[in-house]
Amino acid sequence: MAKNEEAVKNDMFGFGEENTAYAQYFIGKSYLNGLVPAKDDVTVGVANVNFEPGCRNNWHIHHDGYQIIMCTAGEGWYQIEGQSAQKMHPGDVAVFHDGVKHWHGATKDSWFSHVAIGAGSTEWLEPVDDEAYGKLAD
Repeated sequence: MAKNEEAVKNDMFGFGEENTAYAQYFIGKSYLNGLVPAKDDVTVGVANVNFEPGCRNNWHIHHDGYQIIMCTAGEGWYQIEGQSAQKMHPGDVAVFHDGVKHWHGATKDSWFSHVAIGAGSTEWLEPVDDEAYGKLAD
């Protein structure tokens, strides 16, 4: 069993289903468990997103909104364009303001789980460079 696999798969917010709807925007496999149903009167999305080791999403930008991620299990990375990548552990929170290019995902050797809270639309961009990701120290 990979590092933190049990903790992520038994996370209090539920593991979810394989994230096939957004798979084109991820390197590796992720799993998605929507926590707040999409309804007309709710303008904030809340989901538990789980990443296998090495999985990360593409660079992206949130428009007319924001994204907050809260690590609930495992170990991950996030990076804002122009800044160094930051490691995440359970209890860590990252805030991505409107228009800020960023990415997030698991470390190379650990599963990673975060609750994502967001509003607005997402513009998906290029994948995170394999060479740059590979240089991050776990």
